Amino acid sequence: MSRIKDLQSRANLKNNEFVVLFLIIIGVLLLMWALNPSRFFQRGNLQSMAFQMPELGLLSLGMMIIMVTGGINLAVVSTANLAGIVAALVMQSSGGNGAMIPVAIVAALAVAAVVGLANGALVAWVGVSPILATLGMMTLLNGISIVLTKGYVISGFPDAFQWIGNGVVLGIPAPMVLFLLTAVGIGTLMNRSAFGFELYMLGTNETATRFSGINVNRVLIQSYVLSGLLSGLAALVMISRFNSAKSDYGQSYLLVTVLASVLGGTSVYGGFGRALGLVLALVILQIVSSGLNLLQVNAFMTRAIWGLILAGVMIVNYYRSRARIRVR
Repeated sequence: MSRIKDLQSRANLKNNEFVVLFLIIIGVLLLMWALNPSRFFQRGNLQSMAFQMPELGLLSLGMMIIMVTGGINLAVVSTANLAGIVAALVMQSSGGNGAMIPVAIVAALAVAAVVGLANGALVAWVGVSPILATLGMMTLLNGISIVLTKGYVISGFPDAFQWIGNGVVLGIPAPMVLFLLTAVGIGTLMNRSAFGFELYMLGTNETATRFSGINVNRVLIQSYVLSGLLSGLAALVMISRFNSAKSDYGQSYLLVTVLASVLGGTSVYGGFGRALGLVLALVILQIVSSGLNLLQVNAFMTRAIWGLILAGVMIVNYYRSRARIRVR
């Protein structure tokens, strides 16, 4: 009976968190409209937001999956950059031949999956802590990316490939369609599959998960490979939107992926996290980012604001967790 009550209280808590995120979205929208009423709700600005959010959203999904296990993946951005560079080099080697686009896409996803496999092997088999394993991988990938590009930008992709990041489907930006479909898929995987159940169990209590007969190493490796594949998808969106690839694209995204995950309800200790919460958090952050950009706030000040928001969310979550313990 107590177990049922506990599950019901957790479900109510998740629903309350989603309601709060919806209210925050409305509040932020009204605030940004009040600060810049003539430009914020213009079609061009809204469309720009819809084109910008997907690449960050895909990276954030990859971060969320690892955080649910109780770890962190600091290599999501560097994985995306390397995958994008590999795809760019494949297309460049063909002289802009559109027939090589499928090969480039497969190559990017394969590289991203291999990086995820390497991360998972370091964490699961070698026993390296996730933060150290992915920090070392991030440094390694950044070096490889610089060597491959010699510090230059690789640009000039076929028009068909550029459609991935700049096309429109029934009036909706193509990258947004890709992101939403991916988010639905990840949400279904985490909430309706055995792998998702194992993922949450691992993040809640690794020791109990091992004793329950679940292969923890397999779950860890699968989660890092999936995170890598999401980074590879983000790479395809990013380089097609920019029509170029470079070793240091999206460096500011790493902080925001963690911020979006935590704001969306993912626990930094593992065991909790929902794709819907992440999507709502990304909408909030994109609204704030676009609003600050329209107000011509310095980019470095925007990063400082992200840091303050992250610190604030962590403080709120800390006191909320203490309140839950007292209630029990």
